[in-house]
Amino acid sequence: MTILVLAATGKTGRRVVRGLRERGVEVRAGSRKADPPFDWSDPGSWADVVRGVSAVYLVAPEEVEPVAPFVAQAVAAGVSRFVVLSGRGADTYAGRFGQSMVEAERVVQASGAEWSVIRANNFSQNFDEDLWYAPVLAGRLALPAGTVPEPFVDVEDVAAVAVALLTEDGHSGRVYDVTGPEGLTFADAVARISAATGRPISYSEITGADYAADLRAEGLPEEVVASLVGMFEVIADGTLARPATGVREVLGREPVPFAEYVARVWGPHTPEEG
Repeated sequence: MTILVLAATGKTGRRVVRGLRERGVEVRAGSRKADPPFDWSDPGSWADVVRGVSAVYLVAPEEVEPVAPFVAQAVAAGVSRFVVLSGRGADTYAGRFGQSMVEAERVVQASGAEWSVIRANNFSQNFDEDLWYAPVLAGRLALPAGTVPEPFVDVEDVAAVAVALLTEDGHSGRVYDVTGPEGLTFADAVARISAATGRPISYSEITGADYAADLRAEGLPEEVVASLVGMFEVIADGTLARPATGVREVLGREPVPFAEYVARVWGPHTPEEG
């Protein structure tokens, strides 16, 4: 068995690679710097990457267009199982957010191969790995998140679920919602990080328009700006606020609490300070 892990250097991908190797599974890491290299924007790179692969951990790119032809080529090369990382409530996004994830779900379900889908809430690690790390470190996180709770999920749990779905039988045709065990507002989450580090970190509520302006000022592309603003519109609906049972269903244990993530990653220091 050889399993292809896309986004192999990303938040979930590198943990999935590690988890598979710990099980003795041969892994092919899908990234631009791997050998052979993989690039969503270069279809010529796909053939070598999918050759001899039995299963794929599929993390879709921002762009919708490459997903269907990639899946078709992978199936033609002999891939018989896909595990797709998607977003909680993907069937309710209605064009506001994550359209490539929605497309990935649709395409693998129509591919003829075995498939399963992981629909995750926001990662706890978004606070320390890119997305919100810089503003948290600077002492002020400002988002249009409102007071709707978010059951942040530890990426270690997401990766463990992915490893199980890739290597175990009995999950074909299943969609698993994976979350943490409790819902927290963003203000509560920031307060817990502040308490653990002993650093003053504030949370401020802003409008979606102000958030978009902040993102543009950081130089983010317009499609990324629209996607992130759309994500908070989805959160504000409240449909993703209730914790789900996917981690327990797959792993037979409760998900990691946000407090455990904070203690492991933040206290009594910031990740940067070690």
